[in-house]
Amino acid sequence: MPEMHAARRARLVEALAEQELDAMLVTRLLNVRYLCGFTGSNAALLVTAAGAVLTTDGRYITQSAQESPDVERAIGGGVMTALVERAGATGIGRLGFEAHEMTVEQHTALSAKAGPPMVAAGRLVEQLRAVKDDAEIALLREACAIGDRAFAALLPAITVGRSERELGVELEALMRGEGGDGPSFETIVASGPHSAIPHHRPTDRLVERGDFVKFDFGSLYRGYHADMTRTVVIGPAADWQHEIYDVVRRSQQAGVDTLAVGATTGEIDLAARVVIDDAGFGDHFTHSLGHGVGLEIHEAPTLSSGGSDRLADRTPVTVEPGIYLEGRGGVRIEDTLVVRESGIELLTTTTKDLLVL
Repeated sequence: MPEMHAARRARLVEALAEQELDAMLVTRLLNVRYLCGFTGSNAALLVTAAGAVLTTDGRYITQSAQESPDVERAIGGGVMTALVERAGATGIGRLGFEAHEMTVEQHTALSAKAGPPMVAAGRLVEQLRAVKDDAEIALLREACAIGDRAFAALLPAITVGRSERELGVELEALMRGEGGDGPSFETIVASGPHSAIPHHRPTDRLVERGDFVKFDFGSLYRGYHADMTRTVVIGPAADWQHEIYDVVRRSQQAGVDTLAVGATTGEIDLAARVVIDDAGFGDHFTHSLGHGVGLEIHEAPTLSSGGSDRLADRTPVTVEPGIYLEGRGGVRIEDTLVVRESGIELLTTTTKDLLVL
């Protein structure tokens, strides 16, 4: 989709002009992919108002031509060096670079070349990536749908005597069977007291009657990451389980209801957090409310206490409050949603009613 990548590079050129930069050396591979479509393991991209140049090595002659047909391509070793020298030869004055990605050793070596002054440009591309185009949202929508279908297929298998590890492996296999390319991240299956650990890794613990079982998972689909958490209970459910599940669900809904173009990330976090605080469980909600998703499972923006970033149109985020009672169990409910001028699009559609299995 050359037109889509060209539009993304045009947005970057506008951002560079605001920082009085003439060009940018993009060395983070995910950002290279975002800007020109190339998915190889060795590349750099020089972006200027006049166009873009992609450098990679001889392994990717054919792949780079197929994936990035609308940019100039240079094949050879020393991909960053070649572009810095190219920038110097073409009279570029100030060259932005990704200081969060480039090592000190690389910067020292590149600065010694006959190139323009290199200026830290901040996370410009990541900031652009926070707002998704229609093609990206379509990929996220399908990634989330794969997770929904896989979880629905798993539900009959969530029974007493199954291990966390078995359920995690089965869920990942179901996501692949539904068309996913693999899990978005290491699948979390946490049963009983383990459900009180926010990022528990599945073990051989067997599911028991009366357990909460928390599933945090997502499918990777054509490079885009889904994210969803659902917590079920192996019945019958105790009063305390109904209580904290209800609080988390109301908290999650309060966060979702606050999502809007122009809302700050701190306002959204607070709306959800105050519900848990008022119920007396504030000390047991120990993480931020959510995050962006896309080419990475955690992207900008971050929905967190005191955050001042404002949500823009077409920004996907998760909303995932939780209550974790050490030694007893915990609940997290998480959706992926897209914030739009016209309203909120819910991408993860599995019911949030407490499922008593």
